[in-house]
Amino acid sequence: MLGQFNCNLNEITKEFPTKIIARGDVIRIEGTPADVERTRLVFDNLLEIIEANHIPSVADVRYLIEKIKNGENVRGVLSDVVQVTHWGEEIRAKTIGQLRYVNAIEENDIVFAIGPAGTGKTYLAVAKAIDYLKQEKVKRIVLIRPAVEAGEALGFLPGDIQEKVNPYLRPLYDAIYDMLPGREVEWLKRDNRIEIAPLAFMRGRTLNNSFIILDEAQNTTQAQMKMFLTRLGLRSHAVITGDVTQIDLEYERSGLVAAQTILKGIDGIAFIYLDKADVVRHSLVKKIISAYAIAEEQRQREHAE
Repeated sequence: MLGQFNCNLNEITKEFPTKIIARGDVIRIEGTPADVERTRLVFDNLLEIIEANHIPSVADVRYLIEKIKNGENVRGVLSDVVQVTHWGEEIRAKTIGQLRYVNAIEENDIVFAIGPAGTGKTYLAVAKAIDYLKQEKVKRIVLIRPAVEAGEALGFLPGDIQEKVNPYLRPLYDAIYDMLPGREVEWLKRDNRIEIAPLAFMRGRTLNNSFIILDEAQNTTQAQMKMFLTRLGLRSHAVITGDVTQIDLEYERSGLVAAQTILKGIDGIAFIYLDKADVVRHSLVKKIISAYAIAEEQRQREHAE
C-alpha cells in the first residue's frame, strides 16, 4: 500500500497536508477533518485494489488523488477484472471513464464509446467480447472496421482479399492475440467463432448470438452506420468505437457524428464519452492530445473571425 521506499505514501502526503503514521497494520491520519477524510478515501481505495490482487503503482495513486480531490467516486476503478491475458496479466478498468464504459456494455445491447487515442476503447471492447464468448453468453465474436483510413480503394492494393484487408484490421488482431493464445485464435477463426472483416462485408447479413465490435466508426458514412446497426440479431450485443477528432471523411458525412443525435435517448443504447483523463498509454499522450485540442480551438477561432 505504501509503495517501495514509501513512494505511494510520499505522493499522498505531498497532496494532502496531513500527518500519516503507519505502525504495523494500522495507519493513523492527523489533520483537518476534510483532509483526513480525503486521505482516508485514498487508503480505502488502495486497500480495495490490493484485496483485488493488484499492486498499486505511483501512477495509480496519483489518479486516485486527483479524482478524490475533485469529489469523484473511484470505487471499482483498478479493482474489477475485465479479462485476463493468456500470459496471466489482469485487464482492469483503470479510470472512472473506463469503468463506466465496461458497466455500460454489461447493461446495454448497443454501446458507443467515443474518445481520443489511448483510452482503451477497442481493447476493453475486445476484452468484454472474449469474456462473453468464454461465458457462452454469445456464440461468436465479429470484429469490423471500415477500410477507408488510407484513402485507397481495396481493389488497388496487392494480394487476395484477406491480404488486402489485413492492414486495416491489424489493431483488432493485436488486441485479440493479447488475450488468447495464437493457436486458440486460429482454431476459433476456423470454427467461425471469431470473424474479423471489413465493414463492406456486412451488408445483407443478420448477426444472431454475436458480440459485434465496429472499430474506427468515425470513418463510416451515415448509410454505413445505419446498415451496420440494422445487422444486429437476436441475443446480440454491439460496441461501436471511434474518435471524432480523427475523421478521414467530411465531418458532416460521418455516421458516428450523426448517430449521437439520431439515436440519443433510445433505451438500450448508451453513449460513453472518454477524454484525456482516460488515456492509459505513455504519459506524453495526454499532453499531445491537449496540445492538438488547443491548436484546433485556435484554428476554429481564427476561421470564425
